[in-house]
Amino acid sequence: MRLYIKHMVSLRCKLMVKQELKKLGLHYVIVELGMVEILENLTTEQLALLKICLLNSGLELMEDKKIILIEDIKKVIVEMIHYTDELPKVNYSQYLSKKLNQDYTYLANTFSEIEGITIEHYIINLKIERVKELVLFNEHNLTEIAYLMHYSSVAHLSNQFKKVTGFTPSFFKQIQQKKLHHIS
Repeated sequence: MRLYIKHMVSLRCKLMVKQELKKLGLHYVIVELGMVEILENLTTEQLALLKICLLNSGLELMEDKKIILIEDIKKVIVEMIHYTDELPKVNYSQYLSKKLNQDYTYLANTFSEIEGITIEHYIINLKIERVKELVLFNEHNLTEIAYLMHYSSVAHLSNQFKKVTGFTPSFFKQIQQKKLHHIS
């Protein structure tokens, strides 16, 4: 039986789900971000218990097909931006369409309808979150970050960063460093 779980976006989430399944005496075949395959067919009681256990952990069992699709889209985008060393060379619409085996227009329309923003804006926001991390880790300069995140130039990255955050990358870094010094 395949189950879809909302907000399951990290290795820690996978471990929590495995623990909850074990507590309920359920046997999993696969536990991936956003999806679990178990051997058993759940009774109504087991399903209700699992929902409660997941909610207590900040996760949610999904049953609506559109919501499941949205979570699949988000999972592919998160993996693409945060967990791969290199972003795809093809454009994002082709990448998502191929990964999810769906027409991009359908994906984009469904995403916008449910989330209230476009896939493009979601990707931009996630990329900027990733850029923030890279800026703060101080392992790469802005030119390297622009290259890693597939921006055409440092200026393009800086403009998009400022549009989303209200700050330039360097000013953002200064603010964050000052916050760290005040905490210490």
